Amino acid sequence: MAETAFQTQYRQDFVDGFEQKETLLRTAVTTEAVIKGNTATFLVADSGSAEAKTRGVNGLIPARGDNLTQPAVTLVEWHDLVRKTGFNIFASQGNQVAIMQRTSMGVINRKIDYDIYTELNTGTVNTGTAVTASIPLVMRAKTILGIAEVPWDSNLFAAITPAFEAYLMQTKEFASREYINRAPLENADPAWRDRPLMYYWLGVTWMVHPRLPGVGTSAEKCFMWHKSAIGHAYNSGDLEARAGYNEEQAYSWARTSIYMGSQLLQNSGVVVMNHDGSALVAA
Repeated sequence: MAETAFQTQYRQDFVDGFEQKETLLRTAVTTEAVIKGNTATFLVADSGSAEAKTRGVNGLIPARGDNLTQPAVTLVEWHDLVRKTGFNIFASQGNQVAIMQRTSMGVINRKIDYDIYTELNTGTVNTGTAVTASIPLVMRAKTILGIAEVPWDSNLFAAITPAFEAYLMQTKEFASREYINRAPLENADPAWRDRPLMYYWLGVTWMVHPRLPGVGTSAEKCFMWHKSAIGHAYNSGDLEARAGYNEEQAYSWARTSIYMGSQLLQNSGVVVMNHDGSALVAA
């Protein structure tokens, strides 16, 4: 006769799987909420590098026009729909309805970031051959923007890979409180719990992003840009997150939808930092 009768207990609170669930880049671009229609037109205005003129011999001040361009963003609909039968929900561990809603929201938030960094990657200004991150690489990107007359205000951002961050962490200029203006965000709102840390250094907000183009390879694409260089348009209601139950077919569903599009507004305001992160990937 058996002397033991082991029992298996299943935890009802689910544990989040490792994947990006929040959008990291949306706050770093110029956004526009579209009330009606499928196109949003931005206006980029400057003087066209005009120079001051003295009064002419005829006694008149020479007049000029402004340089106005109107980049357009076409909105596209994006959806994620999860469906599970009533029996699957009944027989499965954890709150399956909450899981559906959470994962669906994560899918769309990742799509928002993909839309933005794909547009960032269309920028033609770059740092040349891919190298490992260093202070000279960062300063080169900063200098490129400075020469392009990009204002060094509070609207400069950089999206870097985990490998790029790892190399910077080995430099005193980035890792030490003696040099960095703001340490990684402390006492952050709980909504930030799924976001990598952000730093404020050299007048730039640095965010570590796990899904940038080429991540983990010798051809990683990291970016430094001004907020006015990228436009992002979306439907005025923003994300639509719905959940429901179909009584006839006895299944539950969760859907997240958005209409959105992104557009490079000013090529000179984006620098692609070509980075080699291959030495720091898993063996």
